[in-house]
Amino acid sequence: MQEALLKLKNYLLRIFILAGLLWSRLSPTGRAALLILMLLVLTALFAPLLAWHPPDVSSGPALTPPGDGHLMGTDDLGVDLWAMIVFGARVSIIVGLGTALLAGLGGSIAGIASAYKGGWMDRVIMRLVDIMIVLPDLPVMIVLAAFFGPSLSNIIIVLALFSWSRPARLIRAQTLSLKEQPYVKMAAHYGGGFFYLLFRHFLPELLPLLLVNMIRLAGMAIIAEASLAFLGLGDPTSRSWGLIINHAVNFSGIYFTPFWQWWLLYPWLFLTLLVTSLALLGRDLERVADPRLSS
Repeated sequence: MQEALLKLKNYLLRIFILAGLLWSRLSPTGRAALLILMLLVLTALFAPLLAWHPPDVSSGPALTPPGDGHLMGTDDLGVDLWAMIVFGARVSIIVGLGTALLAGLGGSIAGIASAYKGGWMDRVIMRLVDIMIVLPDLPVMIVLAAFFGPSLSNIIIVLALFSWSRPARLIRAQTLSLKEQPYVKMAAHYGGGFFYLLFRHFLPELLPLLLVNMIRLAGMAIIAEASLAFLGLGDPTSRSWGLIINHAVNFSGIYFTPFWQWWLLYPWLFLTLLVTSLALLGRDLERVADPRLSS
């Protein structure tokens, strides 16, 4: 037990040291983006404490403007908009994180296997990558989302299926040069199998590039989920930001009334803030991972 606690302590210490080094190398823009992202993540985690009203039950008069009782007003059913937004942050972050993990790790492993094994495996994987890249993403995602049903897990799987190809191609290109390094050849010569090299050499070496790609994938997935929800193909029980915008736009005469000033504007602002912070952080991390980009 003590040995496990000691390992955990050392692991957390390394994380804090790496986080401190990363923070020192980020630009002011990257630091601001990271702080905004952390605030949005904390908002999603503590949504039950931050929301004074339920996100799915009427808690006041319909279409109430922002005020003391309702920080961001209410919708046409009297549901508190602030509660829907903080709980909707969970949906966006879960979709972004889930898609980034599935597509990022899956695409990276496929790219590494393609470059390291070569031969027929390389040809098959690269042809699949070419097919996925030329397919029109949104129309096919709409069809698949409608076919599989408006479930959050189904949306994550559909988004991951259309997101793994680009990291696979990028990671493959880096692995082609990495596998020629003397220490990788030596490890393979002494019996190191693919999975040993994968977890001991390839993934640790490619981790900075993988993290940058995962951040980009998260931003793209959040936009795609909001687009599907806006089109009515999202999970109707999730209260995502795209679904809030969908309900607002479908309200008759929304643009001829002042209701859009809170019902439509606030979820759009939060969505834009989250995606922009991910884009700025990913760009700054790319500069840190490859110092040549700062010249």
